[in-house]
Amino acid sequence: MRVVFPVLAILIALALLIPGVTQPVLTLEGKIDKSKLAKTGIEMIADEGDRNTRSVLMMASSMLGLDKLEGEIDAYKKTRSIWGTVNELANNKNYLVAALVAVFSIVIPTLKLLMQLLYCFLPANRFKHLLGQLIQSLSKWSMVDVFVIALIVAYLAGNADGQMGELIKMHAELGDGFWYFTGYCLFAIAASSSIKIDKPLSSA
Repeated sequence: MRVVFPVLAILIALALLIPGVTQPVLTLEGKIDKSKLAKTGIEMIADEGDRNTRSVLMMASSMLGLDKLEGEIDAYKKTRSIWGTVNELANNKNYLVAALVAVFSIVIPTLKLLMQLLYCFLPANRFKHLLGQLIQSLSKWSMVDVFVIALIVAYLAGNADGQMGELIKMHAELGDGFWYFTGYCLFAIAASSSIKIDKPLSSA
């Protein structure tokens, strides 16, 4: 039966979309080298004094072994999902951006998949044709899903870069949500490719 594959692909895409939206997409971590932190702190304090102050502080640092500290400390960590990013944008009063992210990454994908599912089971009639036209119209926005992920990654990275200095070594790690969302995109594309939109019924 020709509807089996598209229906299965749609159901899998819907199942992947939920964790793709709610699970973390990206985690950013920042670590500071302990010795560099101690050195920077001393230099900042020394800037407030004269040359003698700097010499005394450097000597004290060497005696205490602050310049030989090993290891790193956590200085920054942020994990966000698509839904978490929407909430953060809204909380920061970026309502338009929050609405656009929500619409293009959650509302439109969900509506499109549900309409495709309905289309697969409808008999050939005018309503099915109109629904097919609507699905084709929404398909023009299919790449926006990928853009939303890129937007979130750029938003998090830019937010971190605005808060971090040269001392902090940043590390980014893709979360489970990214892979779920990628799976959703692949199955959604497969479903769209396998659904044949019927031509309008000729009027007798």
